Amino acid sequence: MINLNNFDKLLKINCFSTDQDARDLAAEVLESNFNCEINCVEIDPSVKFAHHAKGCTIAASKIDADTVIFQNVTIGANQTYNKVTSQWEGLGNPVIGKNVVIADGAKVVGPIIIGDNTVIGAGSVITKDIPANSIAFGVNHFKPKDDHYSPVFYKQMPQPSEIIDACQKVIQRYQQTDK
Repeated sequence: MINLNNFDKLLKINCFSTDQDARDLAAEVLESNFNCEINCVEIDPSVKFAHHAKGCTIAASKIDADTVIFQNVTIGANQTYNKVTSQWEGLGNPVIGKNVVIADGAKVVGPIIIGDNTVIGAGSVITKDIPANSIAFGVNHFKPKDDHYSPVFYKQMPQPSEIIDACQKVIQRYQQTDK
């Protein structure tokens, strides 16, 4: 029996089970319980989905090792049908390299490559290849990543008390602007 509330187990079944019926059921439960769809030709077992992939639609050619994907991310196709040539153009889905972070609400679409160690910023729309070791932002903009920083996600995340303290400082700053 599948535990309908265990995201990690459902993800494993959805992505790696050889039992097609189990995969189909896991996909259905992921969509209904977590509002996400995950279909990849290849996905590394180390890929992590923050916030149980809430709101994500993932259809990738490949997602490589140690990638982290936040909520409301779309990865998918960007194909168009050319009525003049009667041909589909832009077929294929993205390849996401190793150690990539894709932040909240980003859209990564088309037959493109996101290079290793890249961060895709929150709300970005990426339809072109992004080289390794970059920070992508806005619409198809990118710059080299500063190796001294790991924005958005790092394996040693801050403790909840540190986050609460930081939030309290922002609240205090807000209260001071109101005076």
